[in-house]
Amino acid sequence: MSLIPSWFGGRRSNVFDPFSLDLWDPFKDFPFPSSSLSASNFPQTIRENTAFVNTRIDWKETPEAHVFKADLPGLKKEEVKVQIEDDRVLQISGERNVEKEDKNDTWHRVERSSGKFMRRFRLPENARMDQVKASMENGVLTVSVPKVEEKKPEVKAIEISS
Repeated sequence: MSLIPSWFGGRRSNVFDPFSLDLWDPFKDFPFPSSSLSASNFPQTIRENTAFVNTRIDWKETPEAHVFKADLPGLKKEEVKVQIEDDRVLQISGERNVEKEDKNDTWHRVERSSGKFMRRFRLPENARMDQVKASMENGVLTVSVPKVEEKKPEVKAIEISS
């Protein structure tokens, strides 16, 4: 028995079945990725131009450095660029190429992002721009920007006269 009327494009599904993949998608005709990105409602031109809009980067400050961590699953270090601009801006960018399509392939769902991404961060005055280090392990990029050592104020004891 169908619980979704047929006037929703003729699709029938059980709304109470959490594993049902044939759910009505109200955003299917909009030109941006939606929650159910099937090949039929996500044209090839948009799939090729979809950027890493969800590239998440954490920035934490420790006593010694500013540390940035980015999750970039499936990318090699050669596909990622880390740059420092003159005006104290850290730029992390890269590109994931879209998978080559074979004429005999039938796509049922396309959810993985492809395309270019770029994130920029203005670094504070205490960042040592000449000692930035980056490493990539298991799809996680780590960029470490050491901080300038704070000069502790010199304390000079003054003798109190009577």
